[in-house]
Amino acid sequence: MPSPFPNLPLHQRGRVLCVAHTSDALAENPWGDPAQRDLWVYLPPGYDATEAHYPVVMLLSGYAGTGESMLARGLTDVSIASRIDRLLAASAGSAGGDGPTCPPFIAVLPDCMTHLGGSQFVDSPGMGNYATWLVDELRPFIDRQLRTTGRWAVAGRSSGGFGALHLAMSYPGAFAAVACHAGDMGFDLCWLGDIQRSVAGVQAAGGIEPFLATCWQPRHWSPAHFSALMILAMSCCFSPDPDALGPVPARLPVDFQTGRVDFDVIRSWQRFDPLQRALDPGVLDALRALDLLYLDAGSRDEYLLHLGARRFVAQLAAAGVPHTYQEFPGGHRGTAYRWDVSLPLIARALETGNG
Repeated sequence: MPSPFPNLPLHQRGRVLCVAHTSDALAENPWGDPAQRDLWVYLPPGYDATEAHYPVVMLLSGYAGTGESMLARGLTDVSIASRIDRLLAASAGSAGGDGPTCPPFIAVLPDCMTHLGGSQFVDSPGMGNYATWLVDELRPFIDRQLRTTGRWAVAGRSSGGFGALHLAMSYPGAFAAVACHAGDMGFDLCWLGDIQRSVAGVQAAGGIEPFLATCWQPRHWSPAHFSALMILAMSCCFSPDPDALGPVPARLPVDFQTGRVDFDVIRSWQRFDPLQRALDPGVLDALRALDLLYLDAGSRDEYLLHLGARRFVAQLAAAGVPHTYQEFPGGHRGTAYRWDVSLPLIARALETGNG
């Protein structure tokens, strides 16, 4: 936080607007979540005064977050819009013979909230077709509505970091640059603590059905309550089963009444794990074709995602996939300042065509 008053003067700020988009891909999702979503867009300073075209960065929030939540200013953090403002202003003031350190870009912040707190940005019959919405619907929609160069990047933190990798792996050529901040990977380890806590959260409500009926009512969520919602969400994303008995259209990794763990379900989730997907030569080719692949994680990540990141970058190195990895002192939370590292790299990669 640079000061208690971090926002730049109005003439140095970009413009933030909210655009409504109605999705065909999200229609008739199993939770009845709305197909019309708010799409928050950051336009860089000067957008309205020129006819210039700009590259686009899609920014994905973590689980339980939205694009709108990234625009919030707090006691110890600035909004993503203010952060981009500051990066662009500093770049303009220091531009030399090699060009700006952070060229201007459009940022798109979608709302992928669901009744279970998140979508993991995947297509799933247990949650909805969020990957299709983001790639096949939102990208052309923005390219039609705004002056873009047609070059896109995708970046996110936590579940959003997983989402960025998932979209790049699943849609080769859709994005030229990717940044993954503490993204979910190493599924054989990272979900185990939440699975344990989720049992207590569901049992405290009296079972899955009463939990789902009241899950949005508490003013203050306990860690067990949060874990319960998240594990139900991961189940719908990673092990969907529309024919499953009960209120959740998925195979569950644990019996919430007895506590018996189903390790077959946990193993089935691994087909979405970036560590597993990077064993596919086609996926490695998609990552190799990127102009930038940036990853980082805190060395004390509470979900042990830095361990998954270490394994992932070792796979990338062994396969000869160009990438940048930084491990920094810190945990999983309170690391939004890492955008100051990745966004200039992304902007330069989108402008120059190399990372």
